[in-house]
Amino acid sequence: MTRFIFVTGGVVSSLGKGLSAAALGALLQARGFKVRLRKLDPYLNVDPGTMSPTQHGEVYVTDDGAETDLDLGHYERFTGVASRRSDNVTSGRIYSTVIARERHGDYLGATVQVIPHVTDAIKEFVTADLHGEDFLICEVGGTVGDIESLPFLEAIRQLGNELGPERSMFVHLTLVPWIPSAGELKTKPTQHSVKELQGVGIRPDILLCRCDRPISPESRRKIALFCNLRPEAVIPALDVDTIYQVPIAYHEQGFDTEVCRHFKLEAKEPALANWHHVVNRVREPESNVQIAVVGKYTALLDSYKSLAEALTHGGIANNAKVKLNWIDSEIFEREDAVYHLEDVNGILVPGGFGERGSEGKIAAARFARERKVPYFGICFGMQMAVIEAARHLAGIEKAGSTEFGPCADPVVGLMTEWVKGNQVERRTSNSDLGGTMRLGAYDCNLAEGSQVADIYGKRHISERHRHRYEVNINYKDRLEQVGLRFSGMSPDGVLPEIVEIPEHPWFIGVQFHPELKSKPFDPHPLFTSFIHAALEQSRLV
Repeated sequence: MTRFIFVTGGVVSSLGKGLSAAALGALLQARGFKVRLRKLDPYLNVDPGTMSPTQHGEVYVTDDGAETDLDLGHYERFTGVASRRSDNVTSGRIYSTVIARERHGDYLGATVQVIPHVTDAIKEFVTADLHGEDFLICEVGGTVGDIESLPFLEAIRQLGNELGPERSMFVHLTLVPWIPSAGELKTKPTQHSVKELQGVGIRPDILLCRCDRPISPESRRKIALFCNLRPEAVIPALDVDTIYQVPIAYHEQGFDTEVCRHFKLEAKEPALANWHHVVNRVREPESNVQIAVVGKYTALLDSYKSLAEALTHGGIANNAKVKLNWIDSEIFEREDAVYHLEDVNGILVPGGFGERGSEGKIAAARFARERKVPYFGICFGMQMAVIEAARHLAGIEKAGSTEFGPCADPVVGLMTEWVKGNQVERRTSNSDLGGTMRLGAYDCNLAEGSQVADIYGKRHISERHRHRYEVNINYKDRLEQVGLRFSGMSPDGVLPEIVEIPEHPWFIGVQFHPELKSKPFDPHPLFTSFIHAALEQSRLV
């Protein structure tokens, strides 16, 4: 029997609903329960795949090829439960489903309305594709009071009524701000947020109160009194120095205890030794390493959320603090890279789309290759490293990518055909942008004796992809003759997946996104190896 926990937010956005849901999932998991997490997103895009990273943050990709909200990355990192396409839905996808059913005649001539047709579609999504989970934690995006979120709130209200308190509960995250001029915490924003939630028929069972300092027992009692709760159900959600402290902090404040009390469950105390170990590694590292991330979406660091966490995981594995220097790649198109990269111990060029900043990324790859600085190129970062090698090692001066327009030597070009499972996927330059890339998990064969085979400790791997351009296999021989080894290939030998420079201390480019599978308790081997190489480089300086 699956129990449903709905997480909503109020007052302002960006309070951390995703982290709260992920932390609760981790705590319930540590108590021996099987959990699954889902996200309802109110925006009208079908998925975030065509949204700007500087507006929405990164696009998280699942094994089954869904482009989803970045909070699903938190869910996976905290619980280790692989997310699926069925774990994230937007208003756009819900309305598309409803309209398609209407066009098909499924509603038998009925007037199609938000209630019951849209809300029924939402409830179908929430309750579908479950396989014996004890808990389904469902986060509702946005803030209570937003017009866009009303159908979702109505749907979970209905579900709560249908399931009853034995199988459902509502957790509401709010803000308790400190007002310096008054010298006190103010509970009124939380009171108003709860009133807004009650206005749509939902009474929260637990309040998570975000604050930058401890909330006094008097304030907790006041919030409880005005919001019809027991004081124990008002849980302080204080700022912490690392997100991996959140499950520990919530347990200390009794969050998971209150959840178990609500459902009348007797459960063992959670085993949190692993979380304490991770937090201690983050807080008390033995060494430091400086990594430059040369990207094009550095105006919003959420664009690289999984990447930053994966680098942290690499640091945890090496007992080192990873200091990140975020550099806009366009800088290198105006200035010499040496002024910004001379003191770093490693250079990482992440994924991206479009021509803007591409020459800067090529300059960063050249600096790393010539100066023997550890280099990690991911997706677009691999492609730019290959173009750099083609121009400056193989003498292909006009090497470029067709992503930027026609070029004399298309070292990187549009993929028009590839194998997915037992089917052949085909695309053209006129295909829709949304959902048409090479998405999700694909197998890769590693060359015997290669550096990456040694790092992974095996010859066959599976990694997640998100791209529509690929290194042109027709240039493979010319590039390998000048020292760039194609050490990872698709099983059919057509698509280059990994390149490396054997004569370099650590120079690896991958077409996939390894950061999407890294976890604090299971750091990705490429990030672990990259940080180790950067530490070795720091000792040589």
